Amino acid sequence: MGQNEYDDTRDAAPISYDDEHMSIGRYAATRFSTLKPPMAKAPNPFKLLAMLNKQQWLFFSVAFIAWTWDAFDFFTVSLVVGDLAETFGKTNADITWGITLVLMLRSVGSTIFGIAADRYGRKWPFIVNNILFIVLELGTGFTQNYKQFLAVRALFGIAMGGLYGNAAATALEDCPEAARGIISGMLQQGYAFGYLLATVFSRGLVNTTSHGWRPLFWFGACPPVLIILFRLSLPETVAFRERQAVRKAKGNIAGTFVAEGKVALRQHWLLLIYLVLLMAGFNFMSHGSQDLYPTMLQNQYKFSANAVTVTQVVANLGAMTGGTVIGYCSQIFGRRFSIIFISIVGGCLLYPYTFTSSHAVAAAAFFEQFCVQGAWGVIPIHLMELSPGSFRTFVVGTSYQLGNLVSSASSTIEATIGERFPLPPLKAKNGKVTKRYEYGKVICIFMGAVFLYVILLTFVGPERRGRSMHADDDSDLIEAAGEEVVRGVVGRHGHHAHGAESEVRRSESASEEDVEKGRVGTVEKA
Repeated sequence: MGQNEYDDTRDAAPISYDDEHMSIGRYAATRFSTLKPPMAKAPNPFKLLAMLNKQQWLFFSVAFIAWTWDAFDFFTVSLVVGDLAETFGKTNADITWGITLVLMLRSVGSTIFGIAADRYGRKWPFIVNNILFIVLELGTGFTQNYKQFLAVRALFGIAMGGLYGNAAATALEDCPEAARGIISGMLQQGYAFGYLLATVFSRGLVNTTSHGWRPLFWFGACPPVLIILFRLSLPETVAFRERQAVRKAKGNIAGTFVAEGKVALRQHWLLLIYLVLLMAGFNFMSHGSQDLYPTMLQNQYKFSANAVTVTQVVANLGAMTGGTVIGYCSQIFGRRFSIIFISIVGGCLLYPYTFTSSHAVAAAAFFEQFCVQGAWGVIPIHLMELSPGSFRTFVVGTSYQLGNLVSSASSTIEATIGERFPLPPLKAKNGKVTKRYEYGKVICIFMGAVFLYVILLTFVGPERRGRSMHADDDSDLIEAAGEEVVRGVVGRHGHHAHGAESEVRRSESASEEDVEKGRVGTVEKA
């Protein structure tokens, strides 16, 4: 695959970013000027997708499928809250603690699996993650009481926490720079696609047999088997193999890894705190708009199960569309501008999203989730570009999951506050009384505050669109291992040949042995 006319960084030195070394006053003064859209050339998206070679597409595919099923596993609980409450003799608010525990403990998993992936490679931590998914999803389906349910979901949270950072690194590390925006948007929509699949399969598997809600969880344990086999057939990413080769050349892999960590912590601690705060806002945005929404439709607006399913399907079609479109647009208009713009639009749509009582709410749901997941579509590559190169999996995954931790009580908060706004109860023909609450009002106010928070945090934050992910462009690695070692292993000798060389370093035919011996990346600039 030759040089592409749309990849305007291939024959240039990597973009330099100095915001971490600015004074506070200078940094604040640049927040408006740096928000101006760069108006980069807008290539045909199909030509961007054609830039990926076979191996890059396989990396994206396995990451997308795994992230999809991660979302499926998470949303299985939110879609059967009422059934779980009835089985265990608890309230809906009690059951949402199963969601909250998963969110709270995912940061533990992201730390464990993130560090493992940055130290030992993306492949095996990914596989272990999916093995745990199988065991714990089956376990959820066999729980007999509320305490068992909470215990299994807590363990599930640890397993789920390790996947996001790994999936992002696997899909995006070797991705051509010009295609990053659209691939990021497509990857993130595994979340919406998983939500869509969970909605559809819950209709086919829940309360259609004598086992009630349990078959949904048993089914959820099956696809990870295929995901494991898929990942086993693929190597490590070229970017990781490059970095690992530098550590071997230094003579002490573990020591160099630790040195990289010390440099990253010293240089980027403030950025890491910012990323956690940013991801808290994004997770409040997604969970606040989605987790209790099916309950609102059914409980407050008396939607049938089929009507809820249709609305959820339409909403997730909007989410998948929005994530891909806005991810692509972020390559043109910039990451921060795209997030802020679509968040403003999403805030304007909150009233029809939560106060429309007819089936016409499906239209509002489509466009609201277009905005929510549109903003999210920028996040995978935004985090990858901001993160220290040696700890991409850890930083991307842990900032995301610590944001989840901060936002973990969102559904519980909404459900608890909603119970303060009771509606007339619903009496069934068999005499059963169902309590009803005005959840729409709570979701609307809650989400308005969340959108404002996300807009402000994005505005004050940095952006590094187009940042190189090569080992010899990583100042942290150069400081930890030494410039001579890095240049010698990667074989670029201080120049930035991003043309033919970058194609060789990303070629699907580049073997691990070639990377380890430093033979990849020595082609002279075309």
